[in-house]
Amino acid sequence: MKRYLSLIKFSHTIFALPFALIGFFLATLKHGYTFEWAKLVLVILCMVFARSAAMAFNRYADRKIDADNERTKVREIPAGKIKASSVLTFVIINSIAFCITAYFINRICFFLSPVALLVVLGYSYTKRFTSLAHFVLGLGLSLAPIGAYLAVSAEFNLLPILFSCAVFFWVGGFDIIYALQDEVFDKQHNLFSIPSWLGKRKALVFSMLVHLFVAVIVLLIGVYGNFQWFYLAGAIIFIGLLVYQHTLVKPNDLSKVNLAFFTTNGIASVVFATFVLTDMLLLH
Repeated sequence: MKRYLSLIKFSHTIFALPFALIGFFLATLKHGYTFEWAKLVLVILCMVFARSAAMAFNRYADRKIDADNERTKVREIPAGKIKASSVLTFVIINSIAFCITAYFINRICFFLSPVALLVVLGYSYTKRFTSLAHFVLGLGLSLAPIGAYLAVSAEFNLLPILFSCAVFFWVGGFDIIYALQDEVFDKQHNLFSIPSWLGKRKALVFSMLVHLFVAVIVLLIGVYGNFQWFYLAGAIIFIGLLVYQHTLVKPNDLSKVNLAFFTTNGIASVVFATFVLTDMLLLH
């Protein structure tokens, strides 16, 4: 179990799960749909199953690449800790569990579940042909708020879509920072990324511009959604942490990439969601 949790980086669920909770409670607290504990549990299970399938499939698809990369050859499959066939079985089980769970939520979630799987699993191959792979990852995680909203309402709405847009660019921007570590390796192995395309310095600037756009979207959501002071405070902290992570990483010093990628973004997600939920609970 410990090896599988390490394989799928279970702790990284913290990036998308808070935004799924935002989508869920947008429907119940802000838009008046009925709250059901069973449905909340089903939404969380969908998040766990989909992400587990996606992360495990990424490790399976990249097993040969990871074996050649000094940074990643210690991962479970190239290190021989878990068999590739076992990982593929794990992917299939989680994918089926995701679709079955979606079936018990409502029809629209069930019918869209294969589309969601196509996005989150398909991401693993995008680095082989496009430098915009970072944003396919962002697209996968951006399904969290709109998916959770659909689970409650069975209807699309602009507000959760805007939150999904924020997640899309936020994740794409910080994944560019993470990819800085493999700039040379990607060039040598004909893999695509923003850093291997533009170089470290320009890639960091590109990431900054993307996160600037995130800040605009987050503030726009506050106005459009008629949120109050708690939301504004959360938005300011979230934007501040976006700025902070860009002060940690330099083109000639990548020693703090993990701090920027994991710690800062994890804190940003949890804190922002906490303030947004507090705003909806107390002021609406």
